[in-house]
Amino acid sequence: MQYVKIKDAIVEQIETGMLSPRQKLPAERKLAESFDTTRVTLREALSLLEADGRIYREDRRGWFISPTPLCYDPSLPLNFATMATTQNRKPQTQLLAAKNTIANKQATQQLQLPPFSDVIRIDRVRYLEERPVAYVTHYVRPTVCPNLLDFDLNGSLTDIYRDHFGVQYQKVHYRMSTSSILGETAQALRATSGTPAMMIERITYDDNNERIDYSVECWRHDAIRVESMVELRNADPASR
Repeated sequence: MQYVKIKDAIVEQIETGMLSPRQKLPAERKLAESFDTTRVTLREALSLLEADGRIYREDRRGWFISPTPLCYDPSLPLNFATMATTQNRKPQTQLLAAKNTIANKQATQQLQLPPFSDVIRIDRVRYLEERPVAYVTHYVRPTVCPNLLDFDLNGSLTDIYRDHFGVQYQKVHYRMSTSSILGETAQALRATSGTPAMMIERITYDDNNERIDYSVECWRHDAIRVESMVELRNADPASR
């Protein structure tokens, strides 16, 4: 099939270094002409490359070669900035909005709150090398950090919790799933609506097993790789 051959040809150029990370591909019309094919067939090839995380699309800007994804290790207690810098990446966090509000259904359930409870909602975008890669929404219990909105929320919330409120994570519950980037999230990430996404939900607990916050991270799927090493202690050899 021609679209598979086109995909393989572009992959070969990526792997041999002819196409560099974040390099923009030619316009679809020119690409179709260079492969002597139709734009319909070309788009099938581009869709396969996007699904494989080889390329990504920015709304009204075109297609680009994907950089190496960030390794996201749930077993390490690292904030985003530390996680990125230890992998020689350039992170940035931009605060979009922060306010006290009534908890929505999702936050009420995950934080185990009574109906019509107040929460602090924080919406932020995370960048790698100035490319927006994740839209993150935090829901925080106001009783844990009563004047949280007075702090600079472009930095690490983990550090603010620890340094100003004496609160540290003792346990984190993760849930990961696949989804699509839509609406305002797509606009913030410069993505076209329907772009594949990796969703990471986190509930954090303090040393009293109380829930501190609940967060939803919507990542461009090509920008992240979940990877972890787990040590199995006192495992029964017979069960291996």
